[in-house]
Amino acid sequence: MAEEDAALVDVLRAVADPIRLRIVQTLADGRPHGKCGTHWDFGVHKSTMTHHFRILREAGLTRTTVTGRTHTIELRRDELDARFPGLIEALTRSSVGVVDL
Repeated sequence: MAEEDAALVDVLRAVADPIRLRIVQTLADGRPHGKCGTHWDFGVHKSTMTHHFRILREAGLTRTTVTGRTHTIELRRDELDARFPGLIEALTRSSVGVVDL
């Protein structure tokens, strides 16, 4: 399997989880978000959210910036749009992956 195929498989595997898909949808507004905040109130423990953030980062969907004690996370939208045109737009449509947790 080509490296490009593996990367797409990793991205799709990462967003297959409803919480991770909601994280991507939240980050699609283009702004960096702090790892702590009410926008991440998905009804799961902090350690579970940390796990989801790690999976997204390792799949290449997000980047985390550390400034002192503050961690911000943002979608790597430009790189993803260049590599997989239309993927993020498809994932962030309001009718895709609507899940009530």
